[in-house]
This record gives sequence, structure tokens and C-alpha cells, in this order.
Amino acid sequence: MSAPSFDRAFGIHEKALGVRAQRTEILANNLANADTPGFKARDIDFNAIMRDQVSKRTSMPLERTSESHLKGRGRVGWDLLYRTPEQPSIDGNTVDPHKENVEFATNAMSYNSSFEFLNDRMRGLMNAIKGE
Repeated sequence: MSAPSFDRAFGIHEKALGVRAQRTEILANNLANADTPGFKARDIDFNAIMRDQVSKRTSMPLERTSESHLKGRGRVGWDLLYRTPEQPSIDGNTVDPHKENVEFATNAMSYNSSFEFLNDRMRGLMNAIKGE
């Protein structure tokens, strides 16, 4: 019998929590620079990152059997994308405070959902360890 793994116990929520936390920082930075001339709003594609994480969990790692084979490109970080403004400002700033606030609130609710899921899962595991 193998030791329990966090991946099996917590699923993708552990990774989602980390990505959501990083996205919170990015969105907060956008809001903080809403009046900075020339500032370009940034974001990450959360869904693409989660698809990438799921495929890493379900796919088999490739192995190079010869030095002449091409190396695969691993994901070092996430692509930090520029947000396209619906109405560009005169000073070149692309932050739309209304859109950023909506994205920030939606991200915060999703973060809290993942946190609550992990909290409930931990509580269940602790009860199982205690024999309750």
C-alpha cells in the first residue's frame, strides 16, 4: 500500500489556490496603477493554466532515449498576457477599473471556494486520522 498523496487527496484545488493567489497580485497591481500613464494592464489565462496542470497529471512524461532527440519545452512559468482595452485612454493606460474590479471580485470568490474545499477536505482527513 502506498502513502497517500496530496494530489489524490486535494485534487486540482491545491494548484488552483496558488494560481488564484498569483492572479490576485496581478489584478491588484493593475488596480494600483489605474492612473499611471502608459501602464499596460496584465492578466493570466487561468483556464489555460488549469488545463495544463490537468494534462500534466493525466499524461505520461516523455523520455528522451537518444541525445539526438529534440528536448521538449517545459512550462517554467505562466504567460503574463496584456489585457486589450475596450476603450483606450489618451495617456496610453489600458486599465479599466470597472473590469479589473469585476475580475478581482470573481477571482476572490473562486479563491475562497477552493480554500473552503481544501479546508473541508483537511477537516475530513483529520477526522479520519482521529477515527471519528
